Amino acid sequence: MIPTYRYFVQPQIDAKTNTIVSYELLMKQLTSQGWRLPESFTSIDPQIIADLLVETTKVLSLKVRRCSVNINREQLMTTPIAEAIIKSQKQLYPTKLIVELTEEDGPQKYSIEDLLPRLKSFVKKGMQLSLDDVGTGNNYFHEIQELLPLASEIKFALQNFNKEFKDPKIQQKIHFWHAISIEYGLRLVLEGIEDHSDNKLSNELGIKLKQGYYFSRPQLLNLPQDSIAV
Repeated sequence: MIPTYRYFVQPQIDAKTNTIVSYELLMKQLTSQGWRLPESFTSIDPQIIADLLVETTKVLSLKVRRCSVNINREQLMTTPIAEAIIKSQKQLYPTKLIVELTEEDGPQKYSIEDLLPRLKSFVKKGMQLSLDDVGTGNNYFHEIQELLPLASEIKFALQNFNKEFKDPKIQQKIHFWHAISIEYGLRLVLEGIEDHSDNKLSNELGIKLKQGYYFSRPQLLNLPQDSIAV
């Protein structure tokens, strides 16, 4: 049986204006238990991802400034996916497509030097770069410092930590990345806002851009053929 994949969308909120300023595309797989995150994005045929991204952005009608899609290093360097990203930006225009570089590892290891030419070409074509999951995995400061001048956004994910948001160590990390965002002139997005207390605390920390279940769960984006197939 051929696996079924679809993108879900989750909004990014500007806390100062209480408006949606961006959407993130999240890929999920249909299983017997419902829609779930794939066990490994790297194991999915790159052509499947490329085709789905193009199909999705073709029907996506956005009234926001930005739309992001998660891409790991190996996918970034895969020609069909790179071409699909470029085509998707053309389809979404004037909405900016943000290439959200995740810290998920694949079998093939790529250095920052390997990634730079492709990322620079995307930026020249009007796209933006977001560095996802900063402070975890391969996305510690010293690992991504070279990419910061090219980036427009960094994202800190509360859900990547076992500690609660109120833990001083977590808040210290957020203060650090907030300072980095100011130094480099980047947007800082705080992911994983789950409830009112998370939202209140993020306000106290001066976080403007937020994402999480407190605002909206990811919503399935149906394609034209889905009235029958999904």
